[in-house]
Amino acid sequence: MSAKPDLKIVLCSPRGFCAGVVRAIDTVERALDKYGAPVYVRHEIVHNKYVVDGLKKKGAIFVEELAEIPENTTAPVVFSAHGVPKSVPADAQSRNLFSLDATCPLVTKVHREAAIHFKRGREIFLIGHSHHPEVVGTLGQLPTGAVTLIETAEDAKTISPKDPNNLAFVTQTTLSIDDTAEIVALLKERFPNINGPHKEDICYATTNRQLAVKKVAPVVDALIVVGAPNSSNSQRLREVAEREGCKIAVLAQRAADIDWDKFGNISSLGITAGASAPEVIVEEIMDAFAERYTLHVETVSAAEENEFFPLPRQVRPEAAAE
Repeated sequence: MSAKPDLKIVLCSPRGFCAGVVRAIDTVERALDKYGAPVYVRHEIVHNKYVVDGLKKKGAIFVEELAEIPENTTAPVVFSAHGVPKSVPADAQSRNLFSLDATCPLVTKVHREAAIHFKRGREIFLIGHSHHPEVVGTLGQLPTGAVTLIETAEDAKTISPKDPNNLAFVTQTTLSIDDTAEIVALLKERFPNINGPHKEDICYATTNRQLAVKKVAPVVDALIVVGAPNSSNSQRLREVAEREGCKIAVLAQRAADIDWDKFGNISSLGITAGASAPEVIVEEIMDAFAERYTLHVETVSAAEENEFFPLPRQVRPEAAAE
């Protein structure tokens, strides 16, 4: 039997679950433990099929709109980590639904910033991707027309505000650091008096995962991002790897997604995971490579993470809630 070829695996650190994702998943699991099944969840709690399927098996029912939830139910309804428009909690209240808000606190921070700018009479730009649930939620915090979406540098170059001296911007939390910096620079150049966040809106987890990929991508033959196609932060990691010169940079939800033809002649492989991807899938993918190669594993770290966000009060352990 011929010996397996050697493969150096370089693991990016940090990778995988962030504090906001842990909080959201724990909210659903605690609700199932405390109130029993079903627990309704509006939209995927996080963008990861493995996580969503696991929660479905435990009794979570995922819906896109509250209208899909039966009348007169006493079951809890959880709002996803991405945040929701103000109309959603209002609708839940009007139907007497018992709702639990699992919105990431860093998304809530963006909502608050937008509300303050609006109260001060400023025209608001939101840098983000249209139709992403986080962007839909942020736009839905304020009246229609109060916020203008900027998706590209071209948008930033051509947008025509009503009053160039009375502007503010906020951003989606899961964007490319570099793309966003370019857009912000263009806005500041065109509108020197524009108000921005005191601390940038792109969250610590998105930033740290991108920094780790920037370190690893130039020194490996290929890089796999564990994550879902609809996960913004995972897609940005793949783009960062490509931008840093990695010739093969792919997204994989599971080991079964790997196109082995692409990895035939590599001697080194980087692996990272988006903020909504569990470590168990990183291990599954490493196991799949271990069947074909003799692995030599090292870790490259860009930052230490120890953030923690408390659960919604209704599902905190009794002792902690008192």
